[in-house]
Amino acid sequence: MKLLFIGDIVGSVGRKALKNVLPGLKSKYRPDVVLVNGENAAHGRGINQAIAREFFDQGVHGITMGNHTWDNREIFDFIDDEPRLIRPANFPYGTPGNGYMSLKAAGKDLLVINLQGRTFLPPLDCPFQTVDAILEREGGRHQYIFVDFHAEATSEKIAMGWYLNGRVSAVVGTHTHVQSNDNRVLPGGTAYLTDVGMVGPRDGILGMEQEGVMHRFLTQLPSRFVVDEGKWHFHAALIELDEQTGLAKSIQQIRTDEDNYISE
Repeated sequence: MKLLFIGDIVGSVGRKALKNVLPGLKSKYRPDVVLVNGENAAHGRGINQAIAREFFDQGVHGITMGNHTWDNREIFDFIDDEPRLIRPANFPYGTPGNGYMSLKAAGKDLLVINLQGRTFLPPLDCPFQTVDAILEREGGRHQYIFVDFHAEATSEKIAMGWYLNGRVSAVVGTHTHVQSNDNRVLPGGTAYLTDVGMVGPRDGILGMEQEGVMHRFLTQLPSRFVVDEGKWHFHAALIELDEQTGLAKSIQQIRTDEDNYISE
């Protein structure tokens, strides 16, 4: 089974990049399932129902989120009714939405879990204990298990990779918007990548206009961050999973930009 996971989609430039690149990736790699992180899809903060539908219409099977889940208040109108959209599972009890979803892929059941780290981010419930509870409840019913760990600290992400080594198919990080160069299959058979990267403005600072970010660094004063425009870059990971074991056979990075992309 092949799983294509596409990094944090940022604003209209990121949505444009997805629309341009995804058909070629589907033609070239023939993934059985396509997942995206959509927490920055609406003007860089959150997601709305129209954008979620746009992703599904393009062939995306599931959307994960992160610390910007609630920034667009429209999400409260549909998150409980859209099983293909999940938010971090370690948000407090009673939070709208779900933290994991079940999908059919290559005739097998795929469990997708979304978690959020606590280092340099809001103090949510423990992601390690949360994933343990989910796996105890749901893991035995699914051949494949994919985890999007939305976290800031590389150490916390690496710890989660080792913690789940051999217990899930893949652990891939999101949130930093910078693709890491440590893709590997861990000894227990879990595919791992610290951060998949982003899809959106190439020449901004993590997708935002340079001026506002620099102003905050230079002055330590509040500054409004605005999603950058211009050319895009695109980051994703392709994971191949073993049909017999449900564990990973390989994980490879995908990286391109508007100047270098040649559609298949």
